[in-house]
Amino acid sequence: MKPLRVALADDEPLARARLARLLREAGCEVKAELADGAAVLAWLREPKEVDALFLDIQMPGATGLEVAAELADGRQVPPVVFVTAHSEHAVRAFEAAAADYILKPVSAERLARTLDRLREGGARRSEPGPPPSQRFPVKAGEGHAFLDLKRTTHFEVEEEIVWAWAQAQGAPSRHRTAWTTLAEVEAAFPGEAFMRIQRHLLLRPEAVRGLRPLEGGRASVRVAEGLDLEVSRSATPRLKERLGL
Repeated sequence: MKPLRVALADDEPLARARLARLLREAGCEVKAELADGAAVLAWLREPKEVDALFLDIQMPGATGLEVAAELADGRQVPPVVFVTAHSEHAVRAFEAAAADYILKPVSAERLARTLDRLREGGARRSEPGPPPSQRFPVKAGEGHAFLDLKRTTHFEVEEEIVWAWAQAQGAPSRHRTAWTTLAEVEAAFPGEAFMRIQRHLLLRPEAVRGLRPLEGGRASVRVAEGLDLEVSRSATPRLKERLGL
């Protein structure tokens, strides 16, 4: 079996060294041992061939949760496993679409279960299958209608409800879906190059009609007549590149 390639970040040297040792003993190839969130972001500026990131949650400069949010903002990134001494972060970790959540001190047995989960997920991603449907159900009165993804400009999550915005007779309208997170939308359409332009907004770049720069390195994009979306400072350069600007 091909070893999992992993990177890890923890600001505590002893904890970082211990986790790296456990990962190697479990048969993983440790590609990087990083001291904080900023180091993770810098290391990933260029694409890296890793199968998972193990992130401590409480780190100086940028927490593991902040790093995960930054990475999810329009990049293709490996699954994230959060490692922390504080169980109260669990809900936020899974809201960030974490692959797993491990409490310190990490045991070899608990780590083995996480690695099995990562291997199973990788196997599922590599299995060929039929092309996904480009339609999805939305609420329509007491029943459901089916919306074409190509008519959809973006998805918005609000209080654990994902809304799909689409053009309807020239005017934009939003439709309630069955999804509760944007990560579920991305998983439903693995071949689509969506972009997280805000933590709560998932954009189809093909829907962009125009772009206007804003102060502070941000931008505004028009996706329909009378409907503009603000793009975060971190996502703006990547969106411009995607649009050929």
